[in-house]
Amino acid sequence: MNPPSHDERAVEAVLFAAEAPMTLAEIRAAAGEGVDVAEGLRALAESYAARGIHPVERGGRWHFQTAPDLAHILRRTREEPRKLSRAAIETLAIIAYHEPVSRAEIEAIRGVQISKGTLDVLMEAGWVRPAGRREVPGRPLIYATTPAFLTHFGLTSRRDLPGIDDLRAAGLLDPIDEVMLNVEVESGDDEG
Repeated sequence: MNPPSHDERAVEAVLFAAEAPMTLAEIRAAAGEGVDVAEGLRALAESYAARGIHPVERGGRWHFQTAPDLAHILRRTREEPRKLSRAAIETLAIIAYHEPVSRAEIEAIRGVQISKGTLDVLMEAGWVRPAGRREVPGRPLIYATTPAFLTHFGLTSRRDLPGIDDLRAAGLLDPIDEVMLNVEVESGDDEG
């Protein structure tokens, strides 16, 4: 086995010491001039392929993550996270699939009002962030997901979110949801 290159060692040191996942630009800045970050990441991924941790990219940010086949070891030592309410789960899903989205838009999709606490819980978890204001009268605050949301759910980007067919195959759609989807599709076909 060949000793690691300077690029690989520099990138490894930067990622290992990082307090949070880093973008390529942040890695480049920390590693210094002359370091080929892309080559360092490639070499690092190759040399860590059979190890207990791996460098991974989530939402454009790199960090070390436990190898998937060893995650069960760490689950035993973690404290049990607080469960999200149904309202919080629905709100998170709406934000993830429709971002950026305002509170009024979330309420229109859910069909009920949401309490301020619901958004606070999601922001406290680090999964949702304010994403500016909509350029309409009243300038409502809009919300979007964060890189921490992608990391927590093991997504590279929002494009990795499951679609309707994936949710149906997993049995995650209620029978009433199935009927409503079919009604919407049929009524949409009649309008064409």
